[in-house]
Amino acid sequence: MQLQNRPLRRGWTTGACAAAAAKSACAALRQGEFLDPVEITLPRGERPAFALALAQRTAESATAGIVKDAGDDPDVTHGALVLATVRPLPPGSGIVFRAGEGVGTVTRPGLPLPPGEPAINPVPRQMIRDAIAEIVPGGGSRDFAVEIGVRGGVALAEKTLNARLGIVGGLSILGTTGIVIPYSCSAWIYGIRQGIDVARAMGLTHVAGATGKTSEAAVRKMYDLPDQALIDMGDFVGGMLKHLRAHPLPRLTIAGGIAKMTKLAQGLLDLHSGRGSVDLAGLADFAAVSGASPALREKILHANTAAQAFAEAEQDGIKLGDVVAHTAQQHAARVVAGSGVAVEVILFDREGRQVGHAPFPVAHR
Repeated sequence: MQLQNRPLRRGWTTGACAAAAAKSACAALRQGEFLDPVEITLPRGERPAFALALAQRTAESATAGIVKDAGDDPDVTHGALVLATVRPLPPGSGIVFRAGEGVGTVTRPGLPLPPGEPAINPVPRQMIRDAIAEIVPGGGSRDFAVEIGVRGGVALAEKTLNARLGIVGGLSILGTTGIVIPYSCSAWIYGIRQGIDVARAMGLTHVAGATGKTSEAAVRKMYDLPDQALIDMGDFVGGMLKHLRAHPLPRLTIAGGIAKMTKLAQGLLDLHSGRGSVDLAGLADFAAVSGASPALREKILHANTAAQAFAEAEQDGIKLGDVVAHTAQQHAARVVAGSGVAVEVILFDREGRQVGHAPFPVAHR
């Protein structure tokens, strides 16, 4: 199939869908009819309209549902039905948020919400309040229980890091702008920050950021780390390091595969394959530092992959992985300099075998 030559289409966050559904349900309670389509104002002033996929009314409540459209982003909640059920409360109650089907509950400190609260983040909560204020303007009584749910959210949450963060029973209702930008990876970076914040709140002193499942499993076994100490940083080592610089922990292990750690050794803080390729000339220089012969340097320069370069070095008894690890450690340490965070770097191959290590400074071992 030929790909269309067009810009990637933006979508809407679960928070935006929840706010629109809550506004329509509130209108059904106060005005007798659901709004369909329903418009809301996003934090930056945009006014999107949402079509209802579900509208149900009882004597005591109204429920509206909107199918989330994440645009061209591979969002786990794309196509999910986001539900808002609104019920009146006694005067003076204000707006009370509740977790419905498929929305989790916070159980650990360190997140933007205290334990026991439904996992509806602060910006979506304000979006919902603002949307309801459009139905009940001025001095009207805005006393409602707003229950947000996501159909099938429990199963979808298994594809996220919510359980590791202490969000149980379903998804988080997220969004800071209301808009999903395709492949911006903002949700992933937000998850990295949340993971660090939870680890800090739990009093952990050692976390490990891993590029993938193999390196995460290897470093977990190496240190017997709990789930909350494992940060799924993916390609975003820079985002992790910058958050740790502002919110430090005593020890950070960076664990990853050969190619991605080589990129970090080259000074790249975004390790995605599209952000830059492995510099084989740089690898040849690293090998020279370890005593590689001119013949080995030529083999590395003409290698097809970083893995092949490492295999050639290993065959010649050159510890290329250690040089890469130490150089990567130096780049990472510069990002967190002055914060008190000690950094080590470990390289693992595809089988989880350690092939390079730059340990913590002596004072932090």
